[in-house]
Amino acid sequence: MDHSQRIQEEFTRQAGHFAAAPSLSHRDQVQPLVDAVAPRPDAVVLDVACGPGIVAAALAPLVAEVVAFDLTPEMLAKARERCAAAGLDNVSFREGSATEMPFEDAGFDAVVTRLSIHHLDAPVQALAEMARVLKPGGRLVVADVVSSEVPEESALHNALEVLRDPSHVRMLPASELAALIEGAGFAIEHRVTWDQWREFEEWARIVDDPARVAPVRTVVRTLAGLGQHAGTGLGLADGKVVFFHRWHLIAARKGE
Repeated sequence: MDHSQRIQEEFTRQAGHFAAAPSLSHRDQVQPLVDAVAPRPDAVVLDVACGPGIVAAALAPLVAEVVAFDLTPEMLAKARERCAAAGLDNVSFREGSATEMPFEDAGFDAVVTRLSIHHLDAPVQALAEMARVLKPGGRLVVADVVSSEVPEESALHNALEVLRDPSHVRMLPASELAALIEGAGFAIEHRVTWDQWREFEEWARIVDDPARVAPVRTVVRTLAGLGQHAGTGLGLADGKVVFFHRWHLIAARKGE
């Protein structure tokens, strides 16, 4: 199974829980992306790896058009449902890979992507594609969960993520994420970081695979008891396993 097939398999199963998860749709998690796009009424925006259309639906009332793009048909179906329920008629939907997008050069005023980089086995290629489809001077907004700048903590964090979801590749430290974006030819204009506290059971439920979650639960509870925080604040609170996801948002500009 190649990595694209693994992503499709995972997110086909996860689509329902992913679309309904308050931790992913809460305004506090979405509004920073919308603000960073600096939407204009005449703008055409591409949402790469749009998932269930949470960001696309938030942007659509503020711009001329949003193209919601994702590898997984079931995620696109959830995005269509969300936009239809909101009465949004300026969102279109396209299926495909972030590393080989079916769009012409310089066709978008802005590109936004959330929670995609850590699932990509070729993030450099994906960022090059985002640069290609952006107009000169266009805006790129990337928001992803990042790992610790301490290599050992980053490795442990990523190991736990892969055990939960094998479509996960690697959550980058914030410094490495920024370096990749700059390496793709973008000038970074704005960066912001925030921590989102999670309970293990809520996080685990999204993958919709109880057989897989059971051993991960044992591992994280043991690590928490030993004080191994994985750079995520992993610990026990009132008998529950808790941790934080550290979000890093970067807004950048393509050269003229």
